[in-house]
Amino acid sequence: MKITVTGSLGYISTPLVEKLVKKGHSVTLISSNADKQTDIEALGAMAAIGVMEDVDFLTDAFTGADTLYCMLAPYGNFADPANTADAVIKRADAVVNNYGQAIRQSGVKRVVYLSSMGAAMDSGSGLIIIHRNAEKTLSKLPADVRISFIRPAGFYKNMFACIGSIKRQGVIAASYGADDRVAWVSNLDIADAIVDELETRQVGRKVRYVVSEVLTCTEAAHILGDAIGKPDLKWVTIPDEQELEHYQAFGINESLTSEFVAMNTSIHTGRFYEDYNRHRPAPGKVKLNEFANEFGAAYGG
Repeated sequence: MKITVTGSLGYISTPLVEKLVKKGHSVTLISSNADKQTDIEALGAMAAIGVMEDVDFLTDAFTGADTLYCMLAPYGNFADPANTADAVIKRADAVVNNYGQAIRQSGVKRVVYLSSMGAAMDSGSGLIIIHRNAEKTLSKLPADVRISFIRPAGFYKNMFACIGSIKRQGVIAASYGADDRVAWVSNLDIADAIVDELETRQVGRKVRYVVSEVLTCTEAAHILGDAIGKPDLKWVTIPDEQELEHYQAFGINESLTSEFVAMNTSIHTGRFYEDYNRHRPAPGKVKLNEFANEFGAAYGG
């Protein structure tokens, strides 16, 4: 098949392209950075260089594709005071609107969108609201456009953010912790799920959750602790106000910190997982023990 992929050489798009090329698909990978063209071609894909704000570029890149994978870029510079929650949401909405317009104009009939766990929530999910908005926008496409919404759990790589807390305070601390059960996922398991959806014919709209492992924070802390020589590592729950101060101490602007804490609080209460618990999938292959090796290497560095 001819498949167009967004996301440049990112955390998910890179293993996704590798898997698709290995299976014999013709892949076009979109990037805004012309310097990445050589690396894209080294993966066996064709590079399409342009920006998500250019609907004509997107239409050209989508035209002729049998299937399309689209995603939203990360939130941007957390320290930039102009990068407020409202600005993040407005930027994401604009990109998704461009996706919708380009899908209509190009005639693509099969789309896989990288959404997120928490997208079923109408409030309290923090910046995950951008994915709820995106699902609503893309669901307005004509009925003959078949769409899968992939809702992954929290990325394993997000745990790298805990390294500073461990080194300074000897613990992991957040608005959720201890016996709270948290779902995690590997980018490799997400890529496998996307490949499956791109290759599978379906009718209408579909939501697919992707999870590698569900653990209490205490269990996760023990696994990470073993990897860094701290088998008694603890993951403690702190008040929301303290977590807000923690984020702001690292230069994250106040508008974004409030959104991150709101999401973490919903994880602590369990609200974040309510829809997932009603549609719980089989777990993926990559467990936290495997990621812990990467975590240990990063911690030691």
